[in-house]
Amino acid sequence: MAKAYERIADELRESIRAGELKPGDRLPSETKLAEDHRRSVPTIRDALRLLQDEGLIEKLHGRGNFVRKARTRVLRTNDRHQWEKDRAREPEAKRLETGSTEHDTGLEVDDLVFHASYRETKADKEIAEALGVPEGSALVERSYRTRYAAETAPFALVTSYLIRALVESNPDLLDAANEPWPGGTQNQLLSVGIELDRIEERVTARPPTPEEAEELELPPGTSVLLLRKTSFDLNDRVVEMSDVTLPGDRTEMLFTTPLERW
Repeated sequence: MAKAYERIADELRESIRAGELKPGDRLPSETKLAEDHRRSVPTIRDALRLLQDEGLIEKLHGRGNFVRKARTRVLRTNDRHQWEKDRAREPEAKRLETGSTEHDTGLEVDDLVFHASYRETKADKEIAEALGVPEGSALVERSYRTRYAAETAPFALVTSYLIRALVESNPDLLDAANEPWPGGTQNQLLSVGIELDRIEERVTARPPTPEEAEELELPPGTSVLLLRKTSFDLNDRVVEMSDVTLPGDRTEMLFTTPLERW
């Protein structure tokens, strides 16, 4: 038999799913819910905690409990890389019309808020091995955050690494003031004569760090997807690597593998 807090959670959940409580609506106070259900406040808190863990409601400090607004979902497919490559040689005016985030979300350029920061750093042992360069090699580390203007959390946390010696012939690639770059990384690499041959992506999952959970505004119990994207040129060199942290509650990854006919 269901416990009292589970029955209360069931009633509130049904009200949310039926649209009686809409995204952004404030729930009655804990005291009012206790009176309505003839239960103690601790029992109400257990019910609310269950809904918070499911991502249905969120508690705002000093304000109360609110029905959580659905976040914009991201559909990341493995055909995006060829789409980016085809786009890399388009005229700048064409490249300015859209980008990979718009491709993944269906939003328009004007819907987005974008931030980029660059810094020069040295490759530690792990990064050096991944990039195939000596430890201590000079890198350009680039951090990206893009969000829907109507929301406060970014779609992902992105850190990208370029090998400085490969891109320094174009000083524009060392300055974050040139972001967002029309055509993205593949056009940036094209500007220094680099064409990509393939991209490898490895995906794992784990609980978020406290910092990730806060920045991505994750409901309790939500995992993150960790994607490492490694880009190889026509000479089989690694020319760029990105570590992408994706929120598990609003990211879908679709992989399509064409098969040769018998």
